[in-house]
Amino acid sequence: MRLLQDLERLAGAEESLFRAQLLREDVARLRKLEGLARAAPDLETFIGSGMRVGWTQGDARTSELREPLEALLQAVYAFERGAHGPEQEARIVDCWNALHRVRMERLLGCLSTPAPRPAG
Repeated sequence: MRLLQDLERLAGAEESLFRAQLLREDVARLRKLEGLARAAPDLETFIGSGMRVGWTQGDARTSELREPLEALLQAVYAFERGAHGPEQEARIVDCWNALHRVRMERLLGCLSTPAPRPAG
């Protein structure tokens, strides 16, 4: 899968230890999805399993990513079940980009909120 290769390359070249770690974690999630897609008896089972590979801490907020995550899972499942080719690779990348954008907006957006200042 081209996305995996791209993320691995980015992780290897990333200067920020924090961003490199996030990329390695995403690579691990995608590798897990590859195995789950090959082993799942059907798409529904795969989606159920793929939703719980640590997309958020303890998967506590993964439901907030449902729409773009399900699109990615469908694309990965199709790829692992034989839908190879440039169109499918592009679909996976598009789904990944949408998921990444939502994940950053929802999950990291809370980090940008200013902390309350103590009185005094």
